[in-house]
Amino acid sequence: MLALRLARGSHPLVLMRRLLVAAASAGVGFLLLCALGYASGHPAQPTGAVLRLLWCVVPLAATVQFAVAVARTDPSTRPRSGLSAVGLGPVKLTVLAAVSTAVSCTLGSMVALLLFLHLRGDLSGLPFDGAAAGLLDADAPLPLAAVLVLLALVPVSAATASALALRTRPVSTASGVSATVGDDDSVDALPQDPPPTPSTPPTGLPWGVALTATGLAIEAYMSGDGRSLLPLPGRLDATPAGVLAGWTLTAIGLAMAGPGLAYLCGRLLQAVRPGAVRLLAGRVLMDEARRIGGPLGVVCAVLSAVAAAYALYGTEPRPFGPLTELGAVLVLGCTTATLLTSALEARQDRTRTAQALLRLGAPASALRAATALRAATLLIVFAPLTWLIAQLAALPLTA
Repeated sequence: MLALRLARGSHPLVLMRRLLVAAASAGVGFLLLCALGYASGHPAQPTGAVLRLLWCVVPLAATVQFAVAVARTDPSTRPRSGLSAVGLGPVKLTVLAAVSTAVSCTLGSMVALLLFLHLRGDLSGLPFDGAAAGLLDADAPLPLAAVLVLLALVPVSAATASALALRTRPVSTASGVSATVGDDDSVDALPQDPPPTPSTPPTGLPWGVALTATGLAIEAYMSGDGRSLLPLPGRLDATPAGVLAGWTLTAIGLAMAGPGLAYLCGRLLQAVRPGAVRLLAGRVLMDEARRIGGPLGVVCAVLSAVAAAYALYGTEPRPFGPLTELGAVLVLGCTTATLLTSALEARQDRTRTAQALLRLGAPASALRAATALRAATLLIVFAPLTWLIAQLAALPLTA
């Protein structure tokens, strides 16, 4: 009930982010139900049904990542001074954030169920009744237990991931307290801000580079084996399993290498006699490398996969099936929204620092210039990297 009341009183932008989470959950739920419908309508093809279900894992993971990012930026669940006096310490606020995430995802799952039944023709009296009956195998009955289990995957996964992510996040109170959620259920009695310490570089860059190189090598080695163990829903049915495994390793490697690359971008900005703007931009980028580097690496991996797929199938009249298109839109949209939400979280954490600089006489134009410089530096580094990964991934498949 408290989660619903907080949702009613939230800022419109906060409500929009929650609705986006619900929409992403609806999309994943629809894909899961489509996989279930195919399994019910084709009992003699269990392998194809399992593969369709496995392909839903990618948009599911992207949706969970987005839900966690939205939960981290929700102002109603951020620990503040005085809330523990009314029984809302960091631990209970974490539970509240998980419940709010579960509510949003459950709403999306219910919308997916209604849309699925409507397109199958199970719900009558509405426009487009049974418009996709053939695609969704309307003649086959749906087991109720399987429907409930599949629709619960997104809410349970997102709520659990949000609780784990918020349990150990560093938080700040209105009086300048810095703590870690889960260390103590009360933050009112903690001391003032400790002196700032230099940011340490992320340690995942070597492993990320190694995994990316391994993934590209597997793609090049396995691209000509002619196997098709994991066909995509739709017309993308000639992708070898080795290529898919290689792309997965490449995506994981880019996600691991992203924080290290962002940190190096910050160091690069401060090289060779930096001015105030470059020094500020580089320092902030180094401090935020872990927060935005991972989502940025995931976006890089997704965009490289989209570019490689277009290079392979872009000349065909319609290379993608409807379910593949829906999954691609979900993955691309959720990963991009996660990156933007992580950037918003970083901006929220910099609010007091920016206010202190303005009180000291720093011009607002300098802060805006530092922000633009950080964005331009990341674009200059990650855009060519995305293009290079896409070309290397598509080269063995087009040769």
